[in-house]
Amino acid sequence: MGPRTLSKVRGRSDSGVMTPRIVILGGGTGGTATANRLRRRLAPGDAEIVVVDADDRHVYQPGLLLVPFGLATPASLVRSRRDQLAPGVEFRESEVDRVDAARSTVLLAGGDELDYDLLVVATGATLAPEETDGLCGPGWMDSVGTFYSLEGASALAGALARFEGGRLVVNVVDMPIKCPVAPLEFCFLADWFFEQRGIREGVHITYATPLDGAFTKPLAARALAGLLEDKGIELVTEFNTGEVHGDEGRMVAFDGRELAFDLAAVVPLHAGAAFVGRSEGLGDDFGFVTVDPHTLRSTVSPKVFALGDAADVPTSKAGSVAHFEAEVLVENLCLALRGAAPSASFDGHTNCFIETGHHKALLIDFNYDTEPRPGRFPARLGLPLLKESRLNHLGKQLFELAYWHALLPGHDLPGISSPMPTRGKRMATPS
Repeated sequence: MGPRTLSKVRGRSDSGVMTPRIVILGGGTGGTATANRLRRRLAPGDAEIVVVDADDRHVYQPGLLLVPFGLATPASLVRSRRDQLAPGVEFRESEVDRVDAARSTVLLAGGDELDYDLLVVATGATLAPEETDGLCGPGWMDSVGTFYSLEGASALAGALARFEGGRLVVNVVDMPIKCPVAPLEFCFLADWFFEQRGIREGVHITYATPLDGAFTKPLAARALAGLLEDKGIELVTEFNTGEVHGDEGRMVAFDGRELAFDLAAVVPLHAGAAFVGRSEGLGDDFGFVTVDPHTLRSTVSPKVFALGDAADVPTSKAGSVAHFEAEVLVENLCLALRGAAPSASFDGHTNCFIETGHHKALLIDFNYDTEPRPGRFPARLGLPLLKESRLNHLGKQLFELAYWHALLPGHDLPGISSPMPTRGKRMATPS
């Protein structure tokens, strides 16, 4: 028996015209926010909205960083994907086999086919630790772990609780990764964690990155490198990890340099969803969907768009990016429904709180063209930028509330929108 098409279940208008269907692959931050914004924007007869995901577990990913230090529990970070969607948005729990852009069809696991008028790929990024020699070998999830998954964060919590001293290496294997500042935050929180336990002087913390600095943007890199130095954390740059030997407590870069460790917190290689690689022309060599960085429309088909970690846009893979992209994307999807060309433009706006320990945090705000600047966000009376403060720490704590009750439901945040604000920033480069 051939594949079962689901197109026949579509509704029709009073005039007999079939209702357009918008299919969103992925029920994470970007996919959920887009679906909810669309549902509020469009009348039920304007479009059917279907969200497809392989499971019904929505994870609050910023909270994974806190689990190893006992500041959050895995159970508190997980909610139902279905429950985050507005009434009138259909949720279908299924794996995706591939996208056939030529036929405007999504092929689901099990043989079902789901046709679409517009498609949004929001399936995020996946971890690929198996791509690094030895990473998943002896010591994995014991002396070598990662906080980029629920399982890994839980295992690291146990490892840190047992750790009595020695060498802790925090290692980014390669870019791009989700939330590029999170490994730095792990270093800062580890410094604080060991200080609270009274063993900080017996712990040597190293941050090993493939970048040539602590961050990709010069001003932020300088500020973050200064914080690492102040906290006695060693910074090792241009370290491209080739092998990890958990049983021997060492990692080896491709250039032959080695780092010894007693405990390693590793951020593995990232890739796009596996189905992207099986979908002709949809993604790049790493499985990220190739799109116009401003309109977010795919380079393979005018009916396909992507956002969030799934897209290959040249900015951070962060939750704030998905939120700002969703504003732009919904505008362009509505234009596409009317047969018009997308004209709303995403400027690469990214906003990140960086926990630095001791109930303080730093905030950066930037876009494609403007690196993080000092000043205030979102205006002159706002939060301090590129500066540690308790106010920023409070902002990070409140972000989780905003995430579940504003960002995912697709609401606008007062004074904060997709275009990066310049008011309040000192735009001249400091000497």
